[in-house]
Amino acid sequence: MTIIDTRTPNPRSFIKGSTGDWEVIIGMEVHAQVTSKSKLFSGASTEFGNPPNSNVSFVDAAMPGMLPVINEECVRQAVRTGLGLKAQINKRSLFDRKNYFYPDLPQGYQISQYKDPIVGEGSVILDMGEEQIEIGIERLHLEQDAGKSIHDQHPNMSFVDLNRSGVALMEIVSKPDLRSSDEAKAFLSKLRTILRYLGTCDGNMEQGSMRADVNVSVRRPGGEFGTRCEIKNVNSVRFAGQAIEYEARRQIDILEDGGTIDQETRLYDPKTGETRSMRSKEEAHDYRYFPDPDLLPLEFDDQFIEDMRAGLTELPDDKKARLIAEYGLSPYDAGVLILERETADYYEAAVAHGGKKRDGKAVANLVMGDVSAFANNQGLSVYQTHITPAQIAGIVDLVADGTISGKIAKDLLQIVITDDKTGDPAKIVEARGMKQVTDTGAIERVVDEIIAANPDQVAKVLAKPTLIGWFVGQAMKASGGKANPQALNEILKKKLGL
Repeated sequence: MTIIDTRTPNPRSFIKGSTGDWEVIIGMEVHAQVTSKSKLFSGASTEFGNPPNSNVSFVDAAMPGMLPVINEECVRQAVRTGLGLKAQINKRSLFDRKNYFYPDLPQGYQISQYKDPIVGEGSVILDMGEEQIEIGIERLHLEQDAGKSIHDQHPNMSFVDLNRSGVALMEIVSKPDLRSSDEAKAFLSKLRTILRYLGTCDGNMEQGSMRADVNVSVRRPGGEFGTRCEIKNVNSVRFAGQAIEYEARRQIDILEDGGTIDQETRLYDPKTGETRSMRSKEEAHDYRYFPDPDLLPLEFDDQFIEDMRAGLTELPDDKKARLIAEYGLSPYDAGVLILERETADYYEAAVAHGGKKRDGKAVANLVMGDVSAFANNQGLSVYQTHITPAQIAGIVDLVADGTISGKIAKDLLQIVITDDKTGDPAKIVEARGMKQVTDTGAIERVVDEIIAANPDQVAKVLAKPTLIGWFVGQAMKASGGKANPQALNEILKKKLGL
């Protein structure tokens, strides 16, 4: 297969070596478990965490005479994912047998797709600061997962758990378009977000339902591709970044010392932060692919594909563009809010609560600020906290109509977080006397007292007007934080003659 380099060298991504600049070339093969209650070719459960060998049918265990039957929902999920990746859906695809022998592969082969995958070329757009980068998708194909070999439960024996045997996977293969660990992490994160929006994979890398094989090589900028090493089964976005940074530096050091890179499969050890050799891969394995004789080709018509397209949810990039256009958000704020579909829905529910459209930026500031900080401290997402969109809307409304100040809003939110968790913000403000002081006469009396007590500070402010903040702070403190900030500033400037 001819590998085409589609990216122009970017000096910002070069790695400095002792003999000059190097460029890292990264491609990924992401294995995403299809969201389905049963396996790809059997009716066995896919539920995570069940006892070993409890999610196993005769088909999964390769009992003689047992024939695979395709799970239609897994096919639909693969097509949805392809459409979400703006990819070509192939109207005809084939299942093949990939032959190799390992204890956790009972059949002695894996049912996969080789030359005729279900999904062809697509792309993922990454937001990298001010720059957008298009990462090509080579293909997406369906295949069954293998079981799991367990080596740490007995000193002399290994065990095999077939719960994952036959679970449906989508293997999503990127083109070698990634040029840094940051881009690789952004790609994995963006891909996981797309899958979660579509509902085709839960993206829970810690449970193994999404994992990546990362191919890394280095070259002189713009030169020929170097020899790549494959880092297997990386199960977190952070580990992917660390593995790439270590592996790139390892290869650069070898080449600058006059050595050569061995094509091999490696593992990443998060305890040491290093990759280590797993097995040689000097030549591609001969898996002796051939069409599976027990499975007919998958064939779709145009209507099936269009029905799948019509049923797609709003995708992350489309939602981001809409939030910017509809609510006046910055690209950064919109990008943060759409990382999780549920958070974006939570935000929009707060903006539109009660049929009233609020200032989208004010709602975003509250959600992404103190509410997000509280959620992070609890190990939760914003939408998983007890704070409701109605309470967010109530706080924003109280600030907008001048009932409370921004400072009081923060205090009010803390009450909702820790004390009155189900309370109506307006009723809390009324019951606790938290309304800001808008009576200019009352504010003037506070200001007069502070000015009279601090003549030296008055002289400083007259000499340097920017020091008026000291008087603002003292007045806010004296009013218990309830003075209307705008009225307070106007009165101070008038009293001080600024």
